[in-house]
Amino acid sequence: MDKLIIIDGNSIANRAFYALPLLSNSSGLHTNAVYGFTTMLLKLIEEEKPTHFLVAFDAGKITFRHKEYTEYKGGRAKTPPELSEQFPLIKELLKAFQIPQFELTGYEADDIIGTLTRIADERGEKVLLVSGDKDMLQLASDNVTVAITRKGITEVERYNPEEIKEKYGLTPNQIIDLKGLMGDTSDNIPGIPGVGEKTALKMLHEFGTVEEVLANTASLKGKMKEKVEEHAQDAIMSKELATIFREVPMETEWSSFRYEGYDGQALSGMFRKLEFKSLLEKMDFAGGSAAEDDQVVERLDVQIVTAASVQELVSALGESAPIHVEIVGENPHHSEVVGVAFYIEDGGKSMYLPFETLISEAGAPVRDWLSDDSKKKQLFDQHRAELALAWHSVQLRGVDFDVLLAAYLLDPTESNLTLSGLSGKYGLPGIKADEDIFGKGAKFRLPELPALSEHLCRKAQTISRIVPVLRVELEKGEMHRLFYELELPLAGVLAEMELRGIKVDAADLKAFGDELAKQLEIIMARIYDLAGVEFNINSPKQLGEILFEKLGLPAWKKTKTGYSTDAEVLEKLAPYHEVVGQILNYRSLAKLQSTYVEGLLKEVRPETGKVHTYYRQTIAATGRLSSQYPNLQNIPIRLEEGRKIRKVFVPSEPGWYILAADYSQIELRVLAHISQDEKLKEAFLQNMDIHTKTAMDVFGVAESDVDSNMRRQAKAVNFGIVYGISDYGLSQNLDITRKEAAAFIEQYFAVFQGVRKYMDDIVKDARSSGYVTTLLQRRRYLPKITASNFNLRSFAERTAMNTPIQGTAADIIKLAMVQMAERLKQEQLKSRMLLQVHDELVFEVPEEELETMKRIVPEVMAGALKLDVPLRADVDYGLTWYDAK
Repeated sequence: MDKLIIIDGNSIANRAFYALPLLSNSSGLHTNAVYGFTTMLLKLIEEEKPTHFLVAFDAGKITFRHKEYTEYKGGRAKTPPELSEQFPLIKELLKAFQIPQFELTGYEADDIIGTLTRIADERGEKVLLVSGDKDMLQLASDNVTVAITRKGITEVERYNPEEIKEKYGLTPNQIIDLKGLMGDTSDNIPGIPGVGEKTALKMLHEFGTVEEVLANTASLKGKMKEKVEEHAQDAIMSKELATIFREVPMETEWSSFRYEGYDGQALSGMFRKLEFKSLLEKMDFAGGSAAEDDQVVERLDVQIVTAASVQELVSALGESAPIHVEIVGENPHHSEVVGVAFYIEDGGKSMYLPFETLISEAGAPVRDWLSDDSKKKQLFDQHRAELALAWHSVQLRGVDFDVLLAAYLLDPTESNLTLSGLSGKYGLPGIKADEDIFGKGAKFRLPELPALSEHLCRKAQTISRIVPVLRVELEKGEMHRLFYELELPLAGVLAEMELRGIKVDAADLKAFGDELAKQLEIIMARIYDLAGVEFNINSPKQLGEILFEKLGLPAWKKTKTGYSTDAEVLEKLAPYHEVVGQILNYRSLAKLQSTYVEGLLKEVRPETGKVHTYYRQTIAATGRLSSQYPNLQNIPIRLEEGRKIRKVFVPSEPGWYILAADYSQIELRVLAHISQDEKLKEAFLQNMDIHTKTAMDVFGVAESDVDSNMRRQAKAVNFGIVYGISDYGLSQNLDITRKEAAAFIEQYFAVFQGVRKYMDDIVKDARSSGYVTTLLQRRRYLPKITASNFNLRSFAERTAMNTPIQGTAADIIKLAMVQMAERLKQEQLKSRMLLQVHDELVFEVPEEELETMKRIVPEVMAGALKLDVPLRADVDYGLTWYDAK
């Protein structure tokens, strides 16, 4: 039997928008309503298996009802722009789902739905109507079940006439009378003032309809009788407005609603655009562009290289070749190398070398070719390939082009940095996505050799085709120097650092964990004592009950599941009760123990006694490096207990030291150079304390009169300016009013007029060109800088202001790393570079080289890039990383 699902499009989009947090993808596009809508569609398709489908939308704000009552829906709040911008995406999504959609000028979605359910009743067709609006209950019948959303977006409560009778004691048609009496504030339908649902139901149980209630006002008493008689006309009009019109002129056939299933390729493309990664993994459909299968027409004739044909491969490779190293596993320190594919451009020959052959005795000539710096290689993700091969004692040298790095520089917000995604983006013959060949998650399997070798050789062929395109694009974007002189050599420097790792004193780490456990027990006992009862401190529900019900503290925020006990709420509550400070302390120490003690112990490699982090070059849009496996950039240093974690990082050689060098206020120095603000430059040129100097200028006092509070405020605004801080943000940081914060910012800009001019000019430039650049020409595109939506535009403006500063600071420390690696080789020093953490470089140094390194490291860091103000790096050393600060 046919089953038609009808969705009330506007209603469900609204429900999804308000049910989910405000999500957005990397390009700033809001997606929470689309995501909620998508999850509902997927659930309905899976559970209901409809034969017919339709989503109905309102066609505009004005309908025939406005002619009868001009105030209809007049009290409704304006649709937030964050929701409005998602309607076109929802409609685009429905096309990918191949679900029909309908709207008609002058009518609401309700009327379209009402007409269709009438037709369904006449035809005897089964309908499931999904909406967030209880008005729809009037459409329920033996054929039509109405599903009203409850919690979130995917849970619904179903109603047929019997269930409406059971819940309300009414027939579906009497739902209209219910609205006539009680009105509807969301649609600005007046009803009778003072008549709520309870009173309206009582009247209808006795009299049946609005008209009968009005005819029997003599039975009513007191003020209610007066109100009903006074507003009789309003009740009649309200009933008319609440009545869904069921005679919309729709020139459509029932067959036009037939649902044949979604277009997998179009839907996967849509999910990629929206960055619905969890849905992509869950759906198990093709991940490439819709045109890919049509584009791949040529079959590759792949030669599998054996021990006997290794020399033939080396001869064919010559002086340069595109290669692809296939690696299984996210963490290159613990990954499996499947094999290496080669594309011989002269003659278009494809050759595949299984990894077993590469590492065998027979594979020596290929290993020599891979490690020969004079033999040029082009590949995708040199850094990862170099690391994974090195763990198997295979060296990769001589890379002169990295497709991943180039594509990232050309657009750091690109979400599909894969060979299949990039081939489509640059109009090249498509290749299948890895998911299509290998599967994902538990379904991952290496295919048989013929299919595997062809897929991997096609990757090498794609690298061959895309390299010339990207070389030209880098030249056009003036990023060739950034690519060849910074990012490409840095990939090799990072691989060397990561392989080297940093030694961890596991015994000390365990002892520190035991110390934390004892402290946590003491704090826990104190919390129980202050609360007067034992409870699960890690349970937000139980904690909320203790704080807000038992102790009676003010509740600022509630979630769907109860009271919010997040950090922001607890920080505000801290002055009200001692227990709150103890809870905050407990959370900090518990996170230290779980994330940094237990987490680090798991990451110590048994054969080296070290942790080997992995730096990602292609994650942050500002150019900053990201650390993974483990993340050593997130070790907390604001709390003393957090800083103590650094005590377990020690030199790997006896008699050596850890040396750390940290850039001093690098972002403010970059701001001084870029803005050419004379006062800011003067402070750095005279080697003054910048926060004291700012306090002097902003407060108009002498250096001797700057107190600690003035300096603290100056420091907050100095660093805040770099990140485009608002008066609200500054007020939160300094615990002052927004008015005071706004006045402080205004005074800052009155003093540092060059900074203000820079901020104004960079936003104008970004509007004109669509992007901003760092001093090394790293670009960040800002498509939302001209958006009509205030929030989107403001975010883009703040990004325009801070990207040149943050991005240049990131470029400078990267330059310092490349130059430092070269300097260590030139001077033939034993010292080793181990880590980069924000603005800090960490080394291990033999005692005899300490004086040399104390001179060289700050010298290289200060000279990494010439600015109009001096760069400065502070250096220190000790037996642990903690002692080196």
